[in-house]
Amino acid sequence: MASTARRLPFTTGTAVVILLVGLSLGGLWNSLSDRSWYPDVAYGLPSFEAGRWWTLVTGSLLCATPADYLLVTLGIVLLVGLAEARLGTRWAAAATIVGQLGAVLLAALLFLVLRHADWAWAQEQARAVDVGLSAGALCAGALASAALPSPWRQRLRMGLLTYVVVWLLYVGGLVEVEHALAVTGALIATHWLKVPGAAPTSGRLSRREWRLLAVTGLVVIAAIQTVVWLSPSRGPLGNTQGQGGSGWQLLISLVLIALLVNGLRGGRRAAWRWSMALCLANVLLGLFVAVAYVVAHIVGTEVTVTGAAVFVPAAVLWTAEAVVLLAGREAFRARRPRRRERRHAPATRPHPAGAHDRTADTDPQERATDPQERATDLLVRHGGGNLSWMTTWRDNSYFFPDDEDEGYVAYRVHAGVAVALGDPVGAEPTRARTIARFADMCDRSGLVPCLFSATGQAAGATGRLGWRSVQVAEDTIIDLPDLEFRGKAWQDVRTALNRAKKDGVEYRLVALAEQPRPVQSQVRAISEEWVGDKGLPEMGFTLGGVEEALDPRMRVGLATDGDDHIHGVTSWMPVYDGDGLPHGWTLDMMRRRDGFRPVVEFMIASSCLALREDGARFLSLSGAPLARTETTEAPTVLDRILDQLGATMEPYYGFRSLHAFKAKFQPRHEPMFLLYRDEADLPRIGLSLLRCYMPSATMRDLLKLPAHQG
Repeated sequence: MASTARRLPFTTGTAVVILLVGLSLGGLWNSLSDRSWYPDVAYGLPSFEAGRWWTLVTGSLLCATPADYLLVTLGIVLLVGLAEARLGTRWAAAATIVGQLGAVLLAALLFLVLRHADWAWAQEQARAVDVGLSAGALCAGALASAALPSPWRQRLRMGLLTYVVVWLLYVGGLVEVEHALAVTGALIATHWLKVPGAAPTSGRLSRREWRLLAVTGLVVIAAIQTVVWLSPSRGPLGNTQGQGGSGWQLLISLVLIALLVNGLRGGRRAAWRWSMALCLANVLLGLFVAVAYVVAHIVGTEVTVTGAAVFVPAAVLWTAEAVVLLAGREAFRARRPRRRERRHAPATRPHPAGAHDRTADTDPQERATDPQERATDLLVRHGGGNLSWMTTWRDNSYFFPDDEDEGYVAYRVHAGVAVALGDPVGAEPTRARTIARFADMCDRSGLVPCLFSATGQAAGATGRLGWRSVQVAEDTIIDLPDLEFRGKAWQDVRTALNRAKKDGVEYRLVALAEQPRPVQSQVRAISEEWVGDKGLPEMGFTLGGVEEALDPRMRVGLATDGDDHIHGVTSWMPVYDGDGLPHGWTLDMMRRRDGFRPVVEFMIASSCLALREDGARFLSLSGAPLARTETTEAPTVLDRILDQLGATMEPYYGFRSLHAFKAKFQPRHEPMFLLYRDEADLPRIGLSLLRCYMPSATMRDLLKLPAHQG
């Protein structure tokens, strides 16, 4: 609390003063609006006409009800606190005070003019008084939005505007008018004030921001329909009592909007067309009611128009939604690919008529026609990272940029998220461009892009694009040229090698696909036994199994005794460096049987020696998901969530135990990251990763995790 007060003195001081005044007057538990002296301390047109200008101060330090104290204090902490953190104390104080005074005085001036009109609502508000610092807090928050990066700048502004417009149209009290004036004035001021730390903006929105705007508009409309049905109120156009329709009408409307929201979120053209049709229907209905409302007032006060308090404000919101849909229409051209297309067809745009086909110059025998074969060919020619061989596995989809020989991204789609596996494959100078093109393809297809288990190099490239990153694992690498199993740190490894020699256990490095059927059967049996002991389905994505190990380009280490009984199995994926030959190997599958206890240490140490003889420069023991070395840095909220998830899955898959075991081989560590564009995408990314790793897991399987942890 003390550190917060030092960093945010104006926010803390303002909140404390308001709470202390409320405490001294009993406003924290009783409504001050019921006190006889309340009109003398509240601001508004009646107070100013009576010469009580001090109410600008007294009214700003009070709240009418205990609930208002909670809401106003929360608004000060969040909005004024944001302004002070982003803009500094002086700017936050000026925005709050000027915004509060300006909104209160402008509202009084507005009703001074409107009270002479034949408008019952304006006459009623001209007699009203109010208290609270909420207008100043909203002004500070709106001004602080200029210092936020995209897309949070647009989201905060959209949220504030939605709040003030909806409450003005459907509640329409004095306080709602003040709020609307405060937010509108602050947003206008951001265009000509030199706000400290103001983020540069092109003035253009991305596809996903247009989609977010359209989706938010429909969600707001659905929420208003629900509120009007549950809790009618009196607004500028009258009372909404009994005008919310029946429960069935509301349900049908909500289901329809939910379907449209799902389509707009993915940028679907059909959802855009249906949404536009719905907008036009509601706008026309609102116009008809508005005309009838005006005619009714011209004809005489005895004529009433049913639904004016609902349909006219709704027409305003539907008009705004239509404007968003029309302005952002290019963001809603995504076509949902068929399942076979997603898996087997390359995601490339067709060559324009008359354009030169780059692949025409290539030998047809060298040009792979299947995306998986093409990806393998590019990986061998250009090289890749320690996990890049996994991109050649089944169940991956592939994105090839316009230049088909440039490289590719391998990804899987779940829950509307395209999860790319590792770094892009291709020549190093082109990888950042490939990521940008992959993200653009995802936008066109209505998908959320992310890269999982990416390296620091990819994190740097996406960082320049404005992406975020969080470490999700560590790659453990053993450098082979100078490797010697000497010293106390290698005692366990030497013991395993000596024990194997004593017990007659030998190591063989083979291509599993070339081994006789009895050997392959033993390997399958060991793997199935290991999976069966977990109680959950075998994981995939970055964790291969026997089928992947059968690839003739992989190497498999077998620990066997004199009776050809296999005690353990390891599989190694090639790591290419662009010369067509593997310069390193990455551990994938590691299975063991009970019996020869130090079999894993024996197999890894023997692999180091055997693969070094074949010319390998390093071995990667790969990264255990959700496991990493402890650091002294303070963990973020996302770090703590990932740590808890890792602890939950530990009893089943032992990621952290495996990570600790690898320390016996004195590896160096390289961080592996999840790269994503927006924190708002993280829930969907988390669900997608879960389905990537356990596509066959049932809900019952997933419920075992927290049950066991508890």
